[in-house]
Amino acid sequence: MRKWILGGALVAVAALLSVPAGGLYFESGNGRRCTRCHEMQGSYDEWAHSSHRGIACAKCHGGALTTDVAFHRTNLRRASQHLRDDMPEQIAFPNRDAQAITAQCQSCHRQEYAAWQAGGHSATYARIFLDKKYNAQNMLMDDCLRCHGMHFAGGIADLVTPVDRSGPWRLLDATLSAAPSMPCVTCHEMHREGKPMNKSAEDGAVPGPSQELVRPSLAFFDRRTQQYIPLADLSLPQMFDGARAVKMSPDRRQALCYQCHAPLATDQIGSGDDRTGMGVHEGISCLACHAQHGQTTKASCATCHPKMSNCGLDVEKMDTTFASTSSKHNVHWVKCADCHTKGVPRKKNDKSGI
Repeated sequence: MRKWILGGALVAVAALLSVPAGGLYFESGNGRRCTRCHEMQGSYDEWAHSSHRGIACAKCHGGALTTDVAFHRTNLRRASQHLRDDMPEQIAFPNRDAQAITAQCQSCHRQEYAAWQAGGHSATYARIFLDKKYNAQNMLMDDCLRCHGMHFAGGIADLVTPVDRSGPWRLLDATLSAAPSMPCVTCHEMHREGKPMNKSAEDGAVPGPSQELVRPSLAFFDRRTQQYIPLADLSLPQMFDGARAVKMSPDRRQALCYQCHAPLATDQIGSGDDRTGMGVHEGISCLACHAQHGQTTKASCATCHPKMSNCGLDVEKMDTTFASTSSKHNVHWVKCADCHTKGVPRKKNDKSGI
């Protein structure tokens, strides 16, 4: 009996050790051995031409020596599916993997990660989907997942219950409560083709017009197709103020912003979730005022304005939502006439009388 128990124990230990051993085998090939599973060839080819090509697969996707049991369980399930020739036509990018990769981003992109974590785009599932005030006024729907939880597998009824305006609401999977609903891979495709970043000192000084404005990773993840849409293929809408076409900034990065901060089908300024600049800020890019990852706007006025405006007033103390969130003058759309109801005064140095 002891021999049987000992033999069974040895078999169990060998089976357990085979999991990390297999992982180490594939990891030691610097990603090339991953392509022995033909389903990974496409991903490997993309990675090999991406700005992350110098980063080992395990750095972002997890390594064989991790103590995360779920990681090894997932690998065993995938290996079993592969041996049974039961792999799906398209390898999905599940929410769990999206969350795990986000946690790995901070090891290299510390400053960007800290800014994102402190900003609004790191809002958790609980913050977004259990908002009592919002849920009482707006019916939760599947389209919410287009921006908040795009990697979640399922519809809104699989995430929140009840789907009504009365509540009380709760997440069906309580482990998602503190998870970010917009992880890094919401707007960044890790395998997007591009060159690794280098310090300017290594290649010499780069003239201003030639300096990089957009990272090649910028893209929008479409949950319907489970694929990324690169920035170059995203449209920048023509917005309208009534019948008048609004002057738009040529900054292509805004095309990504508009995927979530979108107007209604009328393309009218301020409709839906739109925040297109109008009035005194018409033609200015979103990124001119909003920090890229943290979305902070503290330095936005000082970037373009002298301390005093044409009216002789401190621009940061004017009655706008920049100075106070309770202001009736939204800084995105404020016009001179909003405050100067009896007529806009001429500039102090303007002697034309116009």
